[in-house]
Amino acid sequence: MVEIRFKNTRKDFYENVNGLPLRVGDIVAVESNPGHDIGIVSLVGELVKNQMEKQGVKINSEFKKVYRKAKQVDIQKWKEAIGLELPTMLRTREMIRQLGLTMKLGDVEFQGDRTKAIFYYIADERVDFRQLIRIMADEFRIRVEMKQIGARQEAGRLGGIGPCGRELCCTTWLANFKTTTTNAARTQELSPNPQKLAGQCGKLKCCINYELEVYENEKKKFPPAYHDLETKEGMARHIKNDILKHLMYYEIKGEHTAILKAVPVHRVKEIMQLNRKGIIPDTLLDEKDMLETKKEVDYASNLNDQSLTRFELKPNKRPRKKSRKNYEKNPNNQKTENNQPDDSKPQKWNKKNNNNYKRRNDNPNNKNKQNQSND
Repeated sequence: MVEIRFKNTRKDFYENVNGLPLRVGDIVAVESNPGHDIGIVSLVGELVKNQMEKQGVKINSEFKKVYRKAKQVDIQKWKEAIGLELPTMLRTREMIRQLGLTMKLGDVEFQGDRTKAIFYYIADERVDFRQLIRIMADEFRIRVEMKQIGARQEAGRLGGIGPCGRELCCTTWLANFKTTTTNAARTQELSPNPQKLAGQCGKLKCCINYELEVYENEKKKFPPAYHDLETKEGMARHIKNDILKHLMYYEIKGEHTAILKAVPVHRVKEIMQLNRKGIIPDTLLDEKDMLETKKEVDYASNLNDQSLTRFELKPNKRPRKKSRKNYEKNPNNQKTENNQPDDSKPQKWNKKNNNNYKRRNDNPNNKNKQNQSND
């Protein structure tokens, strides 16, 4: 058994009756009704059986056959059929507008031998397209098959990149589309912003259901959030939860600045039990929890082991050069009372202080040059 992939997300299982040495990526000619179709091998070996069990396909069922590896003539005819899909879709859309049908044509897929085409459409209600089929069969000279799909299937067929940066799940591996509800988003404490929850198809994202079971199991460990906690600091009102970290956020009523305090679940249960007994604790957090929350956060970066706060450090000040004012006050660099060398310390050699050093203006060559220029 092998799995064959056709245009976009259409896949099916075929029986390799001739025992061909097939590998993933091989182009093969397979049985179709009528004629034959051209597809690409997507799975072989034990992975095919696992995929069949996942989709609930029985191995004892009757499957279509793999004829042969595609020849050059088959591939050339297949490419010509692919080239006819776009103009056929545009022409069919014009027919739909002329007939006034309330349907949207999403895609057209030609069979490899150009004897049949599948027209994928979206419609909110039942559509009578018998007249449309007769017109298309007469104009295109092919066998027409109309297949209704939903908005999710259309997005999968067209393909795209999701907000996570990866290719759409419905295009790559997702076969069964489960209903996604807003309750799943509420269970995971997600933002109720419809723009963030909607996918490329305009419906709720399918990935909201991926971790729903984990959140439901973890949320059972949380106490009811509608109870206020009474402490000597004041009444604490629940704001939100962090399910994966097992934290519940509270704020003290009456405070001018709303400061959220992260309280562990076990501490919330403990305070609720104390309140039932009439005992009022001093604070929301005990000493152990307060120490854990006061841990300093290290903002070190793994990039060349440099700290993220390195730009906040003050730069090292470089030694300032002697100003021009000091030179004007003492042009000949004469020693003054404040500028006397200290005999107790070793003196550094300075050519300006050396007797053999002469200023540039004292150079006789420079004087000769100046006289020549004046002449």
